[in-house]
Amino acid sequence: MTPQPLSEEQIVAHLAELPGWEREGQAMARTFKHAYHECVHLAMYVAAKAREVGHHPDIHITWQRIRFVITTHDAGNRLTAKDFELARHIDVIAAGHGAETV
Repeated sequence: MTPQPLSEEQIVAHLAELPGWEREGQAMARTFKHAYHECVHLAMYVAAKAREVGHHPDIHITWQRIRFVITTHDAGNRLTAKDFELARHIDVIAAGHGAETV
């Protein structure tokens, strides 16, 4: 079953519940700060959770930064409830690894 895109009102409401996540068109993104190798470890833990839930973020690692970008490709690159669920998982994993919000 293809996930359904959220309405603008739903997106705004969900983003209000996830401080630190920013809207980027039909995607959402958040950047964390940590030591380079810790960012790599964080990416691996998020990738494992992504496999488990069947929804995968784009992950960008640079010097002491890791950035996650989420959209639902199966819904025409639009935001769905799956994106916000994954964002919550990423927040929990990042907090557990001591990553700081940028």
